Amino acid sequence: MEVFAEYLAGIDNPQHRARTEEVLGWVTKKFPNLMPKIAWNQPMFTDHGTFIIGFSVAKHHMAVAPEMAGIHQFSDQIVQAGYDHTKQLVRIQWDSPVDYSLLEKIIEFNILDKADCSTFWRK
Repeated sequence: MEVFAEYLAGIDNPQHRARTEEVLGWVTKKFPNLMPKIAWNQPMFTDHGTFIIGFSVAKHHMAVAPEMAGIHQFSDQIVQAGYDHTKQLVRIQWDSPVDYSLLEKIIEFNILDKADCSTFWRK
């Protein structure tokens, strides 16, 4: 989590900072083989040099970015969880609970789907 310390310190709202730290900590513990890093000014996790998932904060939500394939694969479940999404990210409102079981499925999907991927992003 040290890699995220400066990013977290830059989040002015204490509740948003605590939520973001909670989610990043959960990913770190649940998926210890993923590499935490800051890139494009946001926290993300990679596996063998390929992007798995990224996070960012906005005024009204935390954005979760699993690439388009992750959104497409879980679109119905994302909506059922009460989140809205675009082609590239899921918005978790600050006052909504985090659906960790869904987050786990999305991350596991990306790890498996990109097991043989040799590029950072999907082609």
